[in-house]
Amino acid sequence: MTAFVTCDLLDDHPQLDLQVVAPYIDGKAFKSYGARKTFGGQVVTVKCYEDNSRVKELLATDGTGKVLVVDGGASMRCALMGDLIAESAVKNHWNGVVIYGCVRDVDAIATLDLGVHALAAIPQKSTRKGVGEVDLTLSFAGVVIRSGDYLYADNNGIVISRKALVKL
Repeated sequence: MTAFVTCDLLDDHPQLDLQVVAPYIDGKAFKSYGARKTFGGQVVTVKCYEDNSRVKELLATDGTGKVLVVDGGASMRCALMGDLIAESAVKNHWNGVVIYGCVRDVDAIATLDLGVHALAAIPQKSTRKGVGEVDLTLSFAGVVIRSGDYLYADNNGIVISRKALVKL
């Protein structure tokens, strides 16, 4: 993966309408949980609330060059990804996962070669009722994200672009 810094992406592309994910929303802040601190790729979106069925399904498919963006409605009641699903993501070559919600098994996730940003950690798992929608336009944290967009994340934050900015 080509190295990048999100600050430089913004500086180098002032002509583009790049979006920056708000780092602090309703008293919650995105945190980095995975071992891969810089990651990016083409976005696949999923919207689900307290049900990680679609997250598990998607991360079990080929994710080469992709980042899964999950709108979990900022729920603080359960995790939408744990270590087993994160391990599946690594095995299937996903570059990263951004969750507008919670994760669990954070010590195990911290050892995996996967970028993971989420709002918080909680030990409670989600339910699996097969609920959730894929490839929707998502709107949270001050940005609009569509499947096919490009996401770039590092310890400075998360940037969304309609086109690829660097070769990953």
